[in-house]
Amino acid sequence: MALSRPSQRPLQAYNRPLHQFAIFTGAATLALIFIGGLVTSTGSGLAVPDWPTTYGRFMFAFPLADMVGGILYEHGHRLIASLVGLLVVVLALWLWRSEQRPWVRSLGWVALGAVVLQGTLGGVTVLLLLPTPVSVLHATLAQTFFLMVIALAYATSREFVTPDDSASLPAGMPVLRRWITLTTAVIFLQLILGAVMRHTGSGLAFLDFPLTGGRLVPALAAPAVTALNEQRAALQMSSVTVGQLAINVAHRLGALAVTLTLVVTAVKTWRLGGLPRGLNAMAGTLLALLGAQIALGAATVLSLKQPFVTTAHVATGAALLGLSFLFTLRVYRYCPPWPARETPTALAPIAANLQGRAA
Repeated sequence: MALSRPSQRPLQAYNRPLHQFAIFTGAATLALIFIGGLVTSTGSGLAVPDWPTTYGRFMFAFPLADMVGGILYEHGHRLIASLVGLLVVVLALWLWRSEQRPWVRSLGWVALGAVVLQGTLGGVTVLLLLPTPVSVLHATLAQTFFLMVIALAYATSREFVTPDDSASLPAGMPVLRRWITLTTAVIFLQLILGAVMRHTGSGLAFLDFPLTGGRLVPALAAPAVTALNEQRAALQMSSVTVGQLAINVAHRLGALAVTLTLVVTAVKTWRLGGLPRGLNAMAGTLLALLGAQIALGAATVLSLKQPFVTTAHVATGAALLGLSFLFTLRVYRYCPPWPARETPTALAPIAANLQGRAA
């Protein structure tokens, strides 16, 4: 039995320049996440010890010739963050001026508030000498802000404003909706675990992969931890605690959970017919990103956290989350869990006029 597509269309014309600007803001945000990961991977978080100034200078007046070593990464991160902040200011104002849907305008202001809070957290992280809770919150908010921008980009897209109502949906669409929602939530939690692992120095708690300390099932008892630390001492590496080992194991188990949920989601997507255009390809791309992410995770461990490999792992995780979230939004757009409401009769002429302009 097929499901009917929602018949309600928002009273909003498609604005292509606005949509493209939102996409550009999302791309800039992903680049910022990469640079932020590079700051952590190179240990450059305190290369610039003051904030909002840079070695006592106005941030935008700091000489380019002095941007060397860790300063290049940390100060460059601040400059790109400022650019993203400016883009979000423009996006929020543009939405306020041209967007007719109150929730989209509100989301624009929320995104602006999030980027301001993110910048403040970045400064506090430096001033407090990189405390783990603040650093993890800073990383988590970065991913959350990225999802906000993706939501704005999709909300301003032609598909969202004028969806294709010409065909019915497959009966299994609600099941797919539940699985992609679960998958996105699991990926988000996994990225939080990754942030905890990075900022507690737990990334190399185990030096092998896919085994953990030479075992399929890791041993966290005191004798096993003592033996592991003796091996690390022979390699002139610092010792690890049971807590660091547990965090590392949790992240590896999280990767397994992401793999299982994403594979099930992809299979269910491919088994359904009549899906909105592009969903099958998105499922394949998600699996490709997952494969790259697993390979980068392994390379991160085996290369002893080579900075660019580690940072690529961070950025690919963000891309995986973003694409999974976009997949989720598309499924919810065509198959919402709430009943669709018809456009009021009195507003039908206005809706028809806007749809004609969008076409």
